[in-house]
Amino acid sequence: MALATPMQADGAIDFVGFERLINHVISGGVNYVVLLGTTGEAPTINWKESRALIDFVSEKIAGRVPLVLGLGGNDTQGILEKLKEIKSVPVQAILSASPYYSKPSQEGIYRHYLALADVSTFPVIVYNVPHRTASNVSADTTLRLAAHANIIGVKEASGDLTQCSIIARDKPDDFLLLSGDDMLTLPILALGGKGVISVIANAYPKEFSGMVQTALAGNFQAAAAQHSHLLDKILLCGKEGNPTSVKAALEALDICQRHVRLPLAPASDPLVQDFRKAGKA
Repeated sequence: MALATPMQADGAIDFVGFERLINHVISGGVNYVVLLGTTGEAPTINWKESRALIDFVSEKIAGRVPLVLGLGGNDTQGILEKLKEIKSVPVQAILSASPYYSKPSQEGIYRHYLALADVSTFPVIVYNVPHRTASNVSADTTLRLAAHANIIGVKEASGDLTQCSIIARDKPDDFLLLSGDDMLTLPILALGGKGVISVIANAYPKEFSGMVQTALAGNFQAAAAQHSHLLDKILLCGKEGNPTSVKAALEALDICQRHVRLPLAPASDPLVQDFRKAGKA
């Protein structure tokens, strides 16, 4: 699951709240955590802070679950330099969003990820999130990348189940198709997906992880009932954007406060109240 980064009112990182969040999600049964993804507000966290967070989160996890580091962007050379700098840090994989704003061709996206995979001492997970990057990583490009020994999976947040179907059908057996959308996790698992990098699991790890595990066990009727039980909360998590909305849930659950860094704005009082009404389970 994709960790939010708790903040204080002045924008400083809330390390006390962060430790509380880490313990909450691990005790709730998540299989691994992703640090400094979109949900973690990576665009507004500088590199010095990022290095401190890697050390802090790794220490607090204490080997209980694997740690995946979000490291993406549209400056390929800059990412390569960071990969060389962190080659011995205690993370188990890299999640890298496809280059944003530049709108590279499929060949450019392919070469970008090959460059990262050739340098990284960690396995690389492609992150396809076109509604944020303005360019889709096509199924054909994903499948080309899947042939690289150091590219182990894709987080698919395209919202395109046809694309996910093609990847699921044609990928190598050991290549991971992961949902990047809480709402579409169940159908992606039904297509052959192997997991999810979730937002809602920050707040409701036990319930969401339970649904995923039920689906992975092949009991889709029971998983559908669990999904339906979570549906209103999933919708609330999208109401004011990510991570604004999930931080409202975390404040409602007394895990951390709703503070975010600009250009994000904090969640509204009505949304926090909606999460309080939704309850803990």
